[in-house]
Amino acid sequence: MSTDPKPIPKSARFVLGGAAGITATFICHPIDVVKNRMQMSAIGQRKKEFKSSFHAVRGIVGNEGLAALYYGVSAGVFRQATYSTTRLGVYQFLVESFQNADGTISFPLRTFCGMTAGIAGAFVGTPADVVLIRMTSDGRLPPEKRRNYRNVVDALVRISKEEGFLALWTGVVPTIGRAMVVNATLLATYSEFKSKLLETKLVNDNIFCHLWASLGAGFIACITSLPVDIAKTRIQNMRVIDGKPEYKNMVDAMMQTVKKEGFFALWKGFTPYFAKAAHSILMLIFMEQFTKAYRRYWLRDTSGKGSGF
Repeated sequence: MSTDPKPIPKSARFVLGGAAGITATFICHPIDVVKNRMQMSAIGQRKKEFKSSFHAVRGIVGNEGLAALYYGVSAGVFRQATYSTTRLGVYQFLVESFQNADGTISFPLRTFCGMTAGIAGAFVGTPADVVLIRMTSDGRLPPEKRRNYRNVVDALVRISKEEGFLALWTGVVPTIGRAMVVNATLLATYSEFKSKLLETKLVNDNIFCHLWASLGAGFIACITSLPVDIAKTRIQNMRVIDGKPEYKNMVDAMMQTVKKEGFFALWKGFTPYFAKAAHSILMLIFMEQFTKAYRRYWLRDTSGKGSGF
């Protein structure tokens, strides 16, 4: 039987990407809850509501029960079904389209592919992102101010009815901005790290290689994207007071954060945010493993080749 790698259909790329993102979400959703609560804590104040990630977990579980760590998981799954399906599928489609005859592609071009995939994924996934932010942050509000969405479908319907259909794309600009930064660093850097590791001949294209490449890419993506993520989170969770929104745009949200809470508030919640990189790490690992399984059991491809990132 030939060991030459067989091409994967473009449609399968999207399905595999979505499946990888959803699987990682079930494992990492509690981290997302903690991150969002810490980013929304004590807005406008220098005194933090939570001293650390562990303090946040203890407070959430103590006040709302263990199940609160999985509140909004339906929105998390829906987000991955839209956002990750689109970004991973588009990224691999573009990489395959631009790569040279020998399968190589330059890092700047990979970065462009990552940014483009981020834009597409962010636009498609913003409604789910709005719901996810609101559902995971709801428990910190006084009972009379909570939105109390039952699930992602209820949230989508209520937001459309109560605030207008376009409200589902609240914060789409900062969401796209964050996605461009994240995917330009995460996907392109992962591909580059993986390529360099394989060139050393010290590791094979296996889970060990994928783990180290995703760890490095995840750390860089966190440093560069957290300030944008802070602004995005606050814009999507803001309320309109006397007909005036709390923030004008992403830059205004960042400037108000620095003015009221200090410069390093732009990296508030870094620990859970970096821990949330576990989602990206697992997503990339699952993507590799799912792709290998697809090649082996569906395409009968014995080459052992992974995602092709």
